Amino acid sequence: MNPSVAAPAAAADPEPPSLRAPSLRRRMASWLYEGTLMFGLVVLPGLLFGIATNTRHALNNRHGLQAVVFGVLAVYFVYFWCKGQTLPMKTWHIRMVDRAGRRVTWPRALVRYLLGWVWFLPPLAVMAPFGLSGGEVTVLMLGWVAVWALLSLFHPQRQFWHDVMAGTRLIDVRPDAARRR
Repeated sequence: MNPSVAAPAAAADPEPPSLRAPSLRRRMASWLYEGTLMFGLVVLPGLLFGIATNTRHALNNRHGLQAVVFGVLAVYFVYFWCKGQTLPMKTWHIRMVDRAGRRVTWPRALVRYLLGWVWFLPPLAVMAPFGLSGGEVTVLMLGWVAVWALLSLFHPQRQFWHDVMAGTRLIDVRPDAARRR
């Protein structure tokens, strides 16, 4: 066989199998599972904040509560991403690594956490100037999440764009079919 014929086929698939991105469906399933777990994660810190500040109405001290929740989520995500996986990522056989396939450092994980807010901030930013209702913001949020997720299909390695900017990547770590039987 002519080696010049085999070389273009290898160049067409530059991604080693160990660094392939999981399907968008699996990444979004993990994302939804993560959102469910976040409710449980922020309940206790929210309760402790309310007790410590003697908050008797949900709108009182809301900026302080938002800061506490932001910090708790940052610690959670940075810690587990540095380990490689959160529980939902483990369930869906997804791992986070840096561009070279190594473990993510905490500064890189923190940058990814901050950039990950792109899932929510654009729709929330247009809420006040346009006087949108809660229902309108929900529709806008769902539409934006769908657009942001689908934009990953335009990246050569099928990564979310905030991962690209943070220097991280999500990889498929499913066991092979022979070991699953």
